[in-house]
Amino acid sequence: MIVNAHETATVDEGAIIGSGTNIWHYSHVRGTAVIGKNCNIGHCVYIDQNVKIGNAVKIGNKASIFQGVEIGNGCFIGPHVAFTNDKRPRSAGKWEIVRTTVMDGASIGANSTILCGVTLGSDCMVGSGSVVTRDVPQNALVYGNPAKVRGFVCSCGNDAEKSSNKGRNVAMKCVKCGKVFEIPEDVYLLCGD
Repeated sequence: MIVNAHETATVDEGAIIGSGTNIWHYSHVRGTAVIGKNCNIGHCVYIDQNVKIGNAVKIGNKASIFQGVEIGNGCFIGPHVAFTNDKRPRSAGKWEIVRTTVMDGASIGANSTILCGVTLGSDCMVGSGSVVTRDVPQNALVYGNPAKVRGFVCSCGNDAEKSSNKGRNVAMKCVKCGKVFEIPEDVYLLCGD
């Protein structure tokens, strides 16, 4: 296992880290965290115990990923992104960890806050500075406070436009690479929400 951890990074005993992963200055990985292969963990990132991170994930500087979060493969977590993990936190008393799931290929822009208990669908994109309070559908572009569906994006990250209706689904076509994918019609209608 070849892991490049900067000398100022703290990787607690028991953390599982895949080969080819880089952990930069002053980051802290807790002992029961699991990080996949070929990830890039930026400066001053905090990864709590029991967090699971897939392969080829890029985490920007000063992101905070707390217990209860699971991140899929190929995700982008921008600088200063904060995940919460308790809906009613207090400084004293029992914590109730609420799970949050980030599916493969999702991107979260800088300075976004992800409230616990949501699922971010595969290949979705969260605009910078957003506050995500509910589930984000696959391929959806969301932003704002609270974040709302504003459009749809391809797995390449570019905008997708409606191509045709296919029964209860809507065919979307990427404006750049031409890839066609389908989303449920009720999800497409969220764009007007």
